[in-house]
Amino acid sequence: MSLTATQPVIRRLPPETVNRIAAGEVVERPASVIKELAENALDAGAHRIDISAEGGGLVRLVVEDDGKGMSEAELALCIERHATSKLPVGADGEDDLLNIGTMGFRGEALPSIGSIARLSITSQAKGEGDAFTIAVEGGKTHGTAPAAPLGRGGTRIEVRDLFYATPARLKFLKSERSENQAITDVVKRLAMSRPDVGFFLTLDGRKRLSVAAERGHDVEARKARMSAMLGTDFGENALEVDQEREGVRVTGFASLPTFSRGSSQHQYLFVNGRPVRDKLLHGAIRGAYQDFLARDRHPVVALNVDLPTHLVDVNVHPAKAEVRFRDSGLVRGLIVGSLRHALAGAGHRASTTVSGFALGRARPEGFQDTPLHYQSAAGQLAGWGRPAEPVQDRVFDPGMSARVEPDGPGFVPPADAAYQPGAPAPTAPSEAPPPDWPLGVARAQLHETYVVAQTQDGIVIVDQHAAHERLVYERMKKMIAETGVQRQQLLVPEIVDLDENEARRLLERTGELEELGLVIEAFGQGAIAVRETPALLKKLDVQGLIRDLADDLTEYDQALSLKEKLEDVVGTMACHGSVRSGRRLTGEEMNALLREMEATPHSGQCNHGRPTYVELKLSDIERLFGRR
Repeated sequence: MSLTATQPVIRRLPPETVNRIAAGEVVERPASVIKELAENALDAGAHRIDISAEGGGLVRLVVEDDGKGMSEAELALCIERHATSKLPVGADGEDDLLNIGTMGFRGEALPSIGSIARLSITSQAKGEGDAFTIAVEGGKTHGTAPAAPLGRGGTRIEVRDLFYATPARLKFLKSERSENQAITDVVKRLAMSRPDVGFFLTLDGRKRLSVAAERGHDVEARKARMSAMLGTDFGENALEVDQEREGVRVTGFASLPTFSRGSSQHQYLFVNGRPVRDKLLHGAIRGAYQDFLARDRHPVVALNVDLPTHLVDVNVHPAKAEVRFRDSGLVRGLIVGSLRHALAGAGHRASTTVSGFALGRARPEGFQDTPLHYQSAAGQLAGWGRPAEPVQDRVFDPGMSARVEPDGPGFVPPADAAYQPGAPAPTAPSEAPPPDWPLGVARAQLHETYVVAQTQDGIVIVDQHAAHERLVYERMKKMIAETGVQRQQLLVPEIVDLDENEARRLLERTGELEELGLVIEAFGQGAIAVRETPALLKKLDVQGLIRDLADDLTEYDQALSLKEKLEDVVGTMACHGSVRSGRRLTGEEMNALLREMEATPHSGQCNHGRPTYVELKLSDIERLFGRR
């Protein structure tokens, strides 16, 4: 049977078409070109990389480095498809794809770029006095030619009219501003991964990024680079992470829970120095912080995972943005463990941005952060009006004997707490609190919600509900792990009316809830009878707790047990069993709350990531009043 003109015929594609197809995988947008060229510079041993772009990278891109450069022969070969110097050769003489220690290895970037743009490469081998250049336009190569020396070893690559040979791709690009933002993000991630290299980015003639190579100790250099990339606030509120297990090491920095963001875009992950976007790693970060943050808040994290090259496969995706671990469970567990270890070491510390925000809101209108100078004593009062009336909030005098208020039982810490109720306090407000009391001595309770304490060098304002919520939560977790939750029987069972489906979901988890100290049973159609509650929670909003637990179970996958969602469930229970806002506390109760906060890890934030206290230094308060 003869072939007709309408039937497909197998044929070899020309090299130009092959390169353009490959370019579709490697070169997605101008930022992809920057990434490939900058990674080549890093592999060449560069200590400084200068990048500039015009028109969102579509008009012109230039990447220049001070690496080892290329000879004339290497320059002619580098634009050939699948030509590379980076792929190691094993003992058997075969290319070793399982031990890749460089950023690139495919040999696709330069020929792919040259097939869709006007590419020009000028290079001077280190130690050589001559430089050479080569050009590729839409896949057509022009031979090498001598060029003006660069003055040092290195390479300069210029890309013009990106996608001019494939104009259809231009329709899928975003605005110039979006492309510039993507370029900035790529350079930012590379700069974070290599603090020993200086990165300088110019967009349309304006400097967007300028960071010199960091010197000194590895940890100090990394922290300085992270502060330069993520802001000084991150540097002040970052916890150092450094853990190793079975040849895998996790280092880097993670923010305090109270220093969080509304999205996970501020989480940066590097595997053997390579910026990656890996769902497993992001899931590990979420798991480590689930104790401390609400579902819609995300920590700021920059982590490096270093492991032997044979334990990770980087040959997964053309853009090399994904990796595959031989033992993903080990890596995930190490990330979760190292982050939780760092968080535990933070103690009751809260982020400095909390107090900074408070001071910012406290500044009067028109305030200038400079000392005020007055002509005379009379001038000091001019314009200030009458003195304010005394605040009618309840003030605690440490010299007074504590008494229990008639509106409910006081706060009682556990028997094994480091500080007990009635801990000795200074006998007069003028005396400074002991140095081993970081949260100071309670001086007042404002609006029956906030405890004000005096420290050695400032004041602390505590949200009593948020603080007690964290304390109850930590005690419940400890109790569950050690002895199980003790229960108290209600004299009269509490009946809670629910939707039939909600009641059914709760009753299906009766055994698991009992392990958490909550005993329930069916009470007619769509109703739940609560017979026992955790003894630790004392006075408990049973109705609100059961309804919130029903909502939580609606969101969980049916295959998940409550133990797998223990933090969420215990957090919900702790919230309903904590000292509520509007409760008056005695002096001893307030001081006992402060002492237990000091002795309890993670007490700087509640279970939802909100701060439990704000600390204001005396020097900052004096600035508010122009005394400094």
